[in-house]
Amino acid sequence: MIQVDELALSYGGDTVLEGVSFTVNSGERCGLVGRNGSGKTTLLRLLVGQETPDRGTISFSRGYKLGYLDQHIRFSCPSVLDEACLGLKPEEMEESYRAEAILSGLGFKEGDMCVSPQQISGGYHLRLHLAKVLLSDPDCLLLDEPTNYLDILSIRFLMRFLQQWRGELILISHDREFMDGVSTHTLGVHRKKVRKVKGGTTTFFERIVQEEEIHERTRLNLEKKRVHLQSYVDRFGAKASKAAQAQSRQKMIKRIPALEELKAMYNLDFNFREHPFMGKKMLEAKEIAFSYQIEKPIIRDFSLEIEKGERIAIIGKNGYGKSTLLRLLSEELSPQKGDIRISHQAAIGYFGQTNIQRLKDSATIEEEISIANPTLNLSDVKSICGLMMFSGDAAKKKVSVLSGGEKSRVLLGKILAKPCNLLLLDEPTHHLDVESIEALIDALEDFEGAIIIVTHSELILKRLSLHKLIVCHLGRQDLFLGHYEDFLEKVGWEEETVQTKRKMHAAEIRKKQHEELMQKRARIRPLENEICKIEKKITELETEQNRENQLLADASQQIDIDKIQTLSKSCASRERELQILYETFIKLEEELSSVKKQLELEN
Repeated sequence: MIQVDELALSYGGDTVLEGVSFTVNSGERCGLVGRNGSGKTTLLRLLVGQETPDRGTISFSRGYKLGYLDQHIRFSCPSVLDEACLGLKPEEMEESYRAEAILSGLGFKEGDMCVSPQQISGGYHLRLHLAKVLLSDPDCLLLDEPTNYLDILSIRFLMRFLQQWRGELILISHDREFMDGVSTHTLGVHRKKVRKVKGGTTTFFERIVQEEEIHERTRLNLEKKRVHLQSYVDRFGAKASKAAQAQSRQKMIKRIPALEELKAMYNLDFNFREHPFMGKKMLEAKEIAFSYQIEKPIIRDFSLEIEKGERIAIIGKNGYGKSTLLRLLSEELSPQKGDIRISHQAAIGYFGQTNIQRLKDSATIEEEISIANPTLNLSDVKSICGLMMFSGDAAKKKVSVLSGGEKSRVLLGKILAKPCNLLLLDEPTHHLDVESIEALIDALEDFEGAIIIVTHSELILKRLSLHKLIVCHLGRQDLFLGHYEDFLEKVGWEEETVQTKRKMHAAEIRKKQHEELMQKRARIRPLENEICKIEKKITELETEQNRENQLLADASQQIDIDKIQTLSKSCASRERELQILYETFIKLEEELSSVKKQLELEN
C-alpha cells in the first residue's frame, strides 16, 4: 500500500504540487491524468525517491517494491534476451521463456533475441526497458507513457497483460482508451492537488466539472451575501439606533469564508477551416509501389480512391509502411511504380512525423502560423495561437524552447491557419494530453472534408465514423470497407490470430521444457541424499561384517560349534543385505550420472 500525506514541491518559486494526499490500496490500478506540465511525471519521481518533496511524507507497506518505467534507459548485457532476464528475480533466472513471451508480445521477433540492445532503435529500447519492469514482478508498477512507440498490436498485448496484473499500478498515458481499459481508479493532478475517484477518466472529469461549478456558485452566493451585509453596515453603521444590528452584521461578514476565484483552465478548442470541394473524387492512387531497399518492398501494387467526406484509417505494426504510405499520398514521396492523381480542388492539410523537424527554431509561434497562410492578419494569427493555448506573450516564444507537445500544437495551428478539405494526419495525438486529444477528436468529427489518419489509438478508431481501413502487413496492404469494430469482428488482426497462437504454443513448449528441467534438477538432490545414506549403511554393515568374521575365526579356533553356526547364519544374512545395497547403489549412481549428462546437454 502507498500513503501520501500533504506533499508539496516547488521549482524556483513556482509551485508544482501543494497539499497532495492520496492512498493506493491493495489491488488498485490507478490511471494518472493531468495536463502536460501539471506534475504527473514529477509525482512518480517523488514516489521512487528521484525527487525530494519540500514538505509531506510518502510511506509504503513493509517490504513494498516499486517497478518504475522512466525515460532514462541503460543496458549492460550482450543480448536483448539476457537484458530482459535481468528483470527476473535471482531464483527465476532460468525462466527465460517468460522473458521471451513478453518480448514477443511487445513486438520483438525471434531473431531479435540475440541482438545487442545497442543495435536496436530508441523505440525498442523503451520496449526492452518495459519488459524488464514487467518481469521484475514488483508490488506496484509505475508506468510513464508506456504506449509511446508501441504499435497497436503491442498496445493490445500490454492492455491484456495489465488487465491480469494482480498488484497495484499507477499509469500515465495519453491513450484514454488504454488507460480506462486497465484502471480501476483515476488519480488526477488538478490545480496542483491530486484527486482520486473510483472508475475511469470520464467519471473523473465529470466530477471535476461538478465540483468547480458548485465551487463557483457557492463563491458567487457568498459574495452576494457579503455585499448585502456590507451595504447594511455602510448605510446604518453611523446611526445609534442601528449600531447594534450593524455591528452584528459586521461580525457575520467576518465569518463568511472567502473562496478563491478559480482561474480559467485553458482548453484546446478549435475547428478546421474548410475549403470548398465541388466534385466527388479527391485523390486516386493506382498500383503504386515503393521501397527503400529493392529487396524489401514496403508498398506493393496498392490502389485507393478517396472521395469527399470519407474517413480512412491506416493501421498496422510499426515498420510496415503506414507513414510511408501517407507521405506518398501527400506527394512528399514519389511512388516508384504507379501514379497518384490529386484533384486540383483538393486542399491538403498534412500533419507528418517529419514536419516537427521542419519548424524553424529561430521563428516564433506567430511567425510559423503566418507562414502557413500569409493572407491572415495579425488578429487572426493571434486568435489561432490562442486556440492552440499560446495566448498573449506565449505566442512570441521561439520554436527552439518548445516541448514536443507544444510543437505538435504549432503544427495543428498551421493546419488550422490554411483552409483545407483533405486532412492527412500521422499520429497527431502524440505528445498531446487527454483533454487536448478529446478536443482534436471533436474537431475531426465536425470536419466535413475527407480524413486519412495513421493512428495506434483504438479510441480514435472507434470514435471516428470510418469508411475504410488500410491494414498494413509486411510487404502488403489490405483494404477493408467498414468500421474498426467491423474489422475486429469479421477479420481481426492476422498477427494476433496466427503469430500470437504460435508464440503462445512456443512459450508453452519452453515452459514445459523448463518444468522438466526443474524436475530433473530437483531429482539430483534426493538421488545424492539416497546414495549418501546407502554409502553410510554399507560402511556400517561392512564394519559389522568384519567384526563378525573376526568372531567367527575365533570361534573356529576354539571349535565352538553353536557359536560357529550362529555367526555363520548372521554373516550370510549380512552378505545378502550388502549385495542388495551394492546393486541399489550402482543403479542410483547410473541414474544420477544420466540426469547430469542430460542437464549438461540442455544447458
